[in-house]
Amino acid sequence: MLRVENLNSGYGKLHVLYDVSLECKEKEIVAIVGPNGAGKTTLLNSVFGIADIYSGSIKLDGEELSKLAPHEIARKGVAYVLQMINVFSELSVEENLRISMTFSKSGPDALEYVYELFPILKERRGQRAGTLSGGERQMLAVSIGLVRNPKILLLDEPTAGLMPLYVSLLTKKIGEIRDQKGISIVLVEQNVQKALEIADRVYVFVSGQVVFEGLPSELMGEKEIMRLYLGMGD
Repeated sequence: MLRVENLNSGYGKLHVLYDVSLECKEKEIVAIVGPNGAGKTTLLNSVFGIADIYSGSIKLDGEELSKLAPHEIARKGVAYVLQMINVFSELSVEENLRISMTFSKSGPDALEYVYELFPILKERRGQRAGTLSGGERQMLAVSIGLVRNPKILLLDEPTAGLMPLYVSLLTKKIGEIRDQKGISIVLVEQNVQKALEIADRVYVFVSGQVVFEGLPSELMGEKEIMRLYLGMGD
């Protein structure tokens, strides 16, 4: 589905990612974890055409994305849910969703799906998005990406700053999206434990480079990486 090879990227003269290679297969959740400033968000920005690509390749279904603008990448089936500023605060819940739907070929069933996935959004559909709780707002942000019926969903720290109840709920729902819709998901997440619960594979980023790739169970066995870079273990 998504293949990144020898990617070097950043912002202007600020080189952030160094020779990064990874892949996300069909119907797979790939978790990207690592310390702050490791380049995790820059990876998503690179895939979506926001960061500057110095060299390397980013392909979706074999088609090169690295030379395309963000709106062109979106049309190829990539949905990106930013960590911040990810909803139109002055519009209602349903207005946010319907605006996103106008830029895709999705029909009413896409709207019904997100309302089934997050029933609270259906209850709040006429409410202004800026008045939602933090957890509800993140549900809406994910739903804005989902109603486009994407091939792949990029999620940048969707549980950041949320209460534990919402962290668990949102993590569970992300797993359901993969299982029910078969959408590939690249998940950047600071909550390593929750990410590993639903991920099929995991990459650890440190200083703009991949220091580990493998199964969540394999990462749990890497005690030094878990301790040094992820703050887990003894």
